[in-house]
Amino acid sequence: MNRRQILGAGAAMMALMAAGRGGIAAERFEIMKSDAEWRAILSPAQYRVLREEDTERAFTSPLNDEKRAGTFYCAGCDLPLYSSEAKYDSGTGWPSFWEPLPNAVETRADWGIFGRRTEVHCRRCGGHLGHVFNDGPKPTGKRYCMNGVAMVFRAA
Repeated sequence: MNRRQILGAGAAMMALMAAGRGGIAAERFEIMKSDAEWRAILSPAQYRVLREEDTERAFTSPLNDEKRAGTFYCAGCDLPLYSSEAKYDSGTGWPSFWEPLPNAVETRADWGIFGRRTEVHCRRCGGHLGHVFNDGPKPTGKRYCMNGVAMVFRAA
């Protein structure tokens, strides 16, 4: 590869990354709030993850160790997302589930520095939750690797 090809490839990767980030802000959801409204109801950490698609550090969320029966809700709009029955310890340091509740989440391509991943967001408010991978347990084979700060747990 020559210098021009390397620069061209770098520019193409940056364009792909830009296309995969921030798209949620342009989409329409059932619950829409201004930036100021989101900041007023979310903690700074919740805002960074849910609205700016940040990722919390592994092994920092208390929800990673949550083992009680109950439901995990979106911290942004209180939509039920995951049942504790679908939660498992993936060893990754983030709360992981093998399936979401019906009509709870949506996915889209997320291009980043490591290539294409599948981003998971709340279908009602568009809040970024995490990513889904194809290396989970049966019956789905999926690993919904979620940011704990993006969710609230309520025991049954």
